[in-house]
Amino acid sequence: MDRRSLIKHAGVAGVLAAGVAPAVHAQATVRWRVASSFPKSLDTIYGAAEVFAQKVRALSGGKFDVSVHSAGELMPAFGVVDGVQNGTVEAAHTAPYYFFGKDETFAIGGAIPFGLNSRQMTAWTFEGNGLKLMREFYAKYNIVHFACGNTGAQMGGWMRKEIANANDLKGLKFRIGGFAGKVLERLGGVPQNIPGGEIYQALEKGTIDAAEWIGPYDDQKLGFNKVAPFYYYPGWWEGGLQLDLYINQKAYEALNAEQKAIVEAAATYAHVETQAKYDVKNPTALKQLVGSGAKLRPFPADVMTQAFKQSMDLYEELSAKNENWKKVYSDYARFRSDQNLWFRFTEASFDRFMQSQKL
Repeated sequence: MDRRSLIKHAGVAGVLAAGVAPAVHAQATVRWRVASSFPKSLDTIYGAAEVFAQKVRALSGGKFDVSVHSAGELMPAFGVVDGVQNGTVEAAHTAPYYFFGKDETFAIGGAIPFGLNSRQMTAWTFEGNGLKLMREFYAKYNIVHFACGNTGAQMGGWMRKEIANANDLKGLKFRIGGFAGKVLERLGGVPQNIPGGEIYQALEKGTIDAAEWIGPYDDQKLGFNKVAPFYYYPGWWEGGLQLDLYINQKAYEALNAEQKAIVEAAATYAHVETQAKYDVKNPTALKQLVGSGAKLRPFPADVMTQAFKQSMDLYEELSAKNENWKKVYSDYARFRSDQNLWFRFTEASFDRFMQSQKL
């Protein structure tokens, strides 16, 4: 009697009694590499990808293994879109606006000047048309994306000299994240797009006059207060930077339904946890920075007013010449208008009252 016949006639119990093991088709372990655009030293923003990887492994019982690689380990910080698009890596974790040079529409997926705050961005992504519209756009680059972290509203950065008015921005060599540099240029500034791990050296050497990163917790880790005394707020270009997990389309389509659900669940968990970390860590870091001599300053009113006008003019110009931008931004702008109407009567008024109280 051959093996198949034995299994057919004897059943599993008989086979085991006969000492013949039935063939078992174990599911092969899926292995992915995630290229991060951030240095490993930043446990918040780099850590979002680590949280994602840990959740994927836990939810899959170890059958889906994800390794995370810091900026420069597999490819440069700003090379990750090419890496995912070409299939060099299965996935990347990054800030979408770094890639506005390919198409300005990338920036909408992360943050644009005077855009949505973090809650509004999450709402547009998950319950508005954001996920649908951005996926249609990213498909041109062989990418499927998931929201995977948000920093919340950011600080305005560190300056060597005080900014008294908008004229002081003219000629200012300012490390500013991605797309916001287009607005800074219109104000007379000179934007510098430098990866996080390289900013301190450029600021220390005087290669740049000013730099922004995210906020107090990360800025303290990077040591910017040691080389530039004035700390400005708010980061009008980032009301809430959404980080994305970019996945190569073929790699994603190769997953089964359960694995796809695991990716979505893990990315969503990391999305929520990242902002929670920033909201917990930033207040203490800000107090420590001010206590050690950082000079906290609001941007002058004319800086805010002129930056807003230049931003709106830029968006109108882009809508006239970039169909990808026009399609996504028109929906985004309508959503922003409704959200600000709502927040004006609820969140903003509650926050203003609470912040005026002695707690």
